[in-house]
Amino acid sequence: MAGALAGLSPVLQAFLATVFTWGMTAAGAALVFGTKNVPRKLLDSMLGFAAGVMIAASFWSLLAPAIELSEGGSLPVWVPPIIGFLAGGVFLRLLDRVLPHLHPGMKMSEAEGIETS
Repeated sequence: MAGALAGLSPVLQAFLATVFTWGMTAAGAALVFGTKNVPRKLLDSMLGFAAGVMIAASFWSLLAPAIELSEGGSLPVWVPPIIGFLAGGVFLRLLDRVLPHLHPGMKMSEAEGIETS
C-alpha cells in the first residue's frame, strides 16, 4: 500500500492525506449523533485522552524544537522555551478571564468572563 502511494505525485499524495484526515475527523465528530447523553466517566476519559494528546503534541512539535533552536545562545537552552511556555499559559488565563463562557451543567447566571447582553 505504501509503495503504491509513494509512486503518486506529491500533489495527489497531499490531496489523499487531506481527504483521509477530513474523513477521520468527520467520522469522529459523527459519533455525537449516536447518543443524547454522554456518561460522565466516558466524557472524563475522552477529555483525559485529548489532554494527553495535546500535551504530547505541544512537547514534540513546539517545546523540543524550541530547545534545539535555542542551543548556541547566551542563555541556557531551557530558558527561551520556558519563557514562551509561561507566556502562552498567561495568555490563555487572560482569555479565560475575558471571554464569556459557560461550563457544562452551570446556569446562565453563573457564566464567566465579561458581561454581555
